Amino acid sequence: MTLHNVKKTVLPIVNLVRMQGVPILDQLHLEERLLRCDFKNWCILNVGTPQPTIVMGVSGKPSELINIKSVIYNQVPVIRRFTGGGTVIVDKETIFVTLICSREAIPLLNLYPQPIMSWTGTLYRDALSDFGKFHLRENDYVFNNLKFGGNAQSITKNRWIHHTSFLWDYDVRNMDYLKHPPRSPKYRLERSHEQFLCKMKEIIPSKLIFIEKTLNSLQKHFVLQPTQPEDIDALNAPYAPSSRMLTREELEQELLSTCA
Repeated sequence: MTLHNVKKTVLPIVNLVRMQGVPILDQLHLEERLLRCDFKNWCILNVGTPQPTIVMGVSGKPSELINIKSVIYNQVPVIRRFTGGGTVIVDKETIFVTLICSREAIPLLNLYPQPIMSWTGTLYRDALSDFGKFHLRENDYVFNNLKFGGNAQSITKNRWIHHTSFLWDYDVRNMDYLKHPPRSPKYRLERSHEQFLCKMKEIIPSKLIFIEKTLNSLQKHFVLQPTQPEDIDALNAPYAPSSRMLTREELEQELLSTCA
């Protein structure tokens, strides 16, 4: 047995689930089940969600974060997810990468938001440094000073999830559904969405190369075990995920509250 093989046998196993075009709400339900009802380590990779969808953090307030009138008029779905973090609008050009791990998966990693964020920053710096000046700025992944990846987390006693929405491409017009958040990173410097964001397609040659680089970086820390979604035991767990679509009535009530 070679030294390389010995090293691989001591790395923890991560079950890799690759998906294409799974609706983001379905993905969030799967992720919450894997966090709450499973003990294995997981990486979920989903390329695109079928329609533009706004996703807010667990404590997000629509009246502060989205332009409710235009959202209602154009029937843009709004989801409140089970993790923290900010508000994003995602679509078929968004690449979602999620890590769900047990405490023991990363030796010496303290289960607090910043250590996990720093560790993932190192992971993606290794994957993407060939394409530009990658930085972890506060809670964002950026090239130079332009954001291309937004992150959110949830941490339990013995498990954690860190998921990222990568902006491969986006329709600038969809950004008008989002307000300038009341709390934004200092490095944003009050820039508009268009001035603050960048499209990965203008920096990295292809989605496949981005995915390959990401998986290569993950393989330095884990043994990746391909798994089909239908083989996930947690799908049958008696658990009701908390991520949900906000109703039109809820959005209208939020709109009325701002006019009162």
